[in-house]
Amino acid sequence: MSKAQKLLAIKFVHTLIWAFLVTVILYVVYSGLTDTVDLYTWIGIGLIVGEGLILVLFGMSCPLTVMARNYSDSEKDNFDIFLPNWLAKYNKLIFTSIFVFGLILVLYRWLS
Repeated sequence: MSKAQKLLAIKFVHTLIWAFLVTVILYVVYSGLTDTVDLYTWIGIGLIVGEGLILVLFGMSCPLTVMARNYSDSEKDNFDIFLPNWLAKYNKLIFTSIFVFGLILVLYRWLS
């Protein structure tokens, strides 16, 4: 495989994982809003917390971003994922905020 093909493969996988994790975050919010907290809500929270720990271990970068650096010299924030540059740049801020909101809702529903 060429460098371009490897980068393309990483971008594809990275985008799929990103879409899955965003879906999980939205499910956590949905669970809190609709008071339907269930086992899947807690599994989702665990997955997102686990992803957060992975990001911390890799210096706040996704391991796929670290891998993709080997195949690109691009300075763009979306060089390693199929997202608009602005979303790739603010991805962690946007989705961490949404997750925290959902987590607060879920904890409120669970405790009340």
